[in-house]
Amino acid sequence: MQSPHSTDGTIINGLSVDVEDWFQVGAFENVIDRGDWDGLALRVEDNVLRILDLFDAAEVKATFFTLGWIAKRNPAIIRRIVDRGHELASHGYDHGRVFAFDRKQFAGDIKLARMILEDAGGVQVTGYRAPSFSIDKRTPWAYMELAEQGYAYSSSVAPVVHDHYGWREAPRFAFKPLPWSDLVEIPVTTAILGGRRVAAGGGGFFRVLPYAFSRWAIRQVNRQDCRPAVFYFHPWEIDPEQPRVGNAPIKSKLRHYTNLDKMAEKLRELVHEFEWGRMDILAHREAARAVELAA
Repeated sequence: MQSPHSTDGTIINGLSVDVEDWFQVGAFENVIDRGDWDGLALRVEDNVLRILDLFDAAEVKATFFTLGWIAKRNPAIIRRIVDRGHELASHGYDHGRVFAFDRKQFAGDIKLARMILEDAGGVQVTGYRAPSFSIDKRTPWAYMELAEQGYAYSSSVAPVVHDHYGWREAPRFAFKPLPWSDLVEIPVTTAILGGRRVAAGGGGFFRVLPYAFSRWAIRQVNRQDCRPAVFYFHPWEIDPEQPRVGNAPIKSKLRHYTNLDKMAEKLRELVHEFEWGRMDILAHREAARAVELAA
């Protein structure tokens, strides 16, 4: 069996970046119109360059789940990601949530995004992450479409309860959603606290909560569950100088802007403390593990 461990027995966790700009987030989807995006300041390129430098300093590789919309307008940064040895994967075209599509619309979205990403990066795209972890029990056709389009893995499920997303009944760790396909789903990390699942895979939870919480959660997953963690964040989260959306709801502002000035340093600590790798490598190992468990 292909183990999630390195040759010395250390578990290799999955490190990922959801590449979208400050105005494309779910928190602002009801106050910033998609039709206005092209008139807003693009900050994603500079932020991705900072992240690439941070990863280089820690000697880690990651997966960049990137919007086709971003790749179409910033092909140079896509080439930088690939040239530095990271995986290029799909985050859909323009951050549309999967449960807002029907199957035909979803098929068109992931096909368009993949075409743009592969053209910009010059590499095959085999991984997908749904915007806002929006694959759930409402979208049984999503995995069928991903498999039919040749994707090897998805990391599109948050197996928790959340007001923006969540599939509480989903497994906590990698699973095969289709009996006839090798496609593997790798959910974002959760930990068990007081007998309940809690989100512990990055994003706003990592930025807002003390670093000690993430350290505890990843250690729980690695040591008690003996499984790799899956961590994600966004380029805008290391950008405290980004424009403010004045007409956004207070709750959205708190989620989006809290601790932006502390995020980069927390990331440096995280990437140096644990072992990290690309999601495609993790997916390959998890698929092999699933085959052995089924044998």
